[in-house]
Amino acid sequence: MLKDSVAVITGASSGIGAALARRMAGEGASVVIAARREDQLKAVAQEIARDGHRAIPVAADVTVRQEAEVIISTALEEFGRIDVLVNNAGRGHFASVEDTTDEMIRSMFALNAFALWYTTRPALVQMRKQGSGHIINVASMAGKLGYPFNSAYVAAKHACVGFTHALRMELVGTAIHATVVCPAGVLTDWASVTEGAPMLPFFSASGPVIKSLAAEQGISLPPIEGVMPADEVARQIMECIGRPVAELFTHRGSEEFLKQVAMNREEAENHQLPVVMGEQAVYENLKRPG
Repeated sequence: MLKDSVAVITGASSGIGAALARRMAGEGASVVIAARREDQLKAVAQEIARDGHRAIPVAADVTVRQEAEVIISTALEEFGRIDVLVNNAGRGHFASVEDTTDEMIRSMFALNAFALWYTTRPALVQMRKQGSGHIINVASMAGKLGYPFNSAYVAAKHACVGFTHALRMELVGTAIHATVVCPAGVLTDWASVTEGAPMLPFFSASGPVIKSLAAEQGISLPPIEGVMPADEVARQIMECIGRPVAELFTHRGSEEFLKQVAMNREEAENHQLPVVMGEQAVYENLKRPG
């Protein structure tokens, strides 16, 4: 399916992006991988090259339009086409609304929303010339639901979802596809590099509190699959490239829970009540960012 195709993947120095680059290269694609962390990015490219495949690393900050455009121009200079663009670069933040600074808001939207235009616009010009292509934007369940202490990230990922659906509508009647991926928990370093403060201690501490509160109130927590390896998310994205869909929910139970929210928000929010209360309790006992 991917033999002789060309893929561009941002945020590819680790996590989902790196796992997807390995898988796509293994299926015969030439990959252009981009990230800010040059050393890690080159290590991923070298690993792919050792397996006999081609990967070109481009150290770039996708929040800077000129640097993002270089990623696309590099792919075109090297291979003359782009078949798949995966906008995977992203970062979260950890702060209540009142603790969220202007800098956090700008940073969250610059990376998780504005950068989508910087790569998609030039890639789309080429895909229209080719008459085919697939643009995949990695959002989050935070792009479909509200989560406490992540307001700027949640808002930016909602923007990512909206952007993808608007793009998809513009591509009706073409052979160019647009997909938004909405994972839940993924085993990456995401929770350790969030702005404001690392979220890993927050997640670790809140889990037992949430379960205890749910048990006390006799409330069943939403049956959403737990944290999964980045490579499993990459595998599902690979399947989506073969069979494009509008939205890809990688964790079992997540799409069903969203449907429940749409049908009966009050009942769904009652299920979420222990989660919110538990996270509030833990947040108050942690040092507030800033």
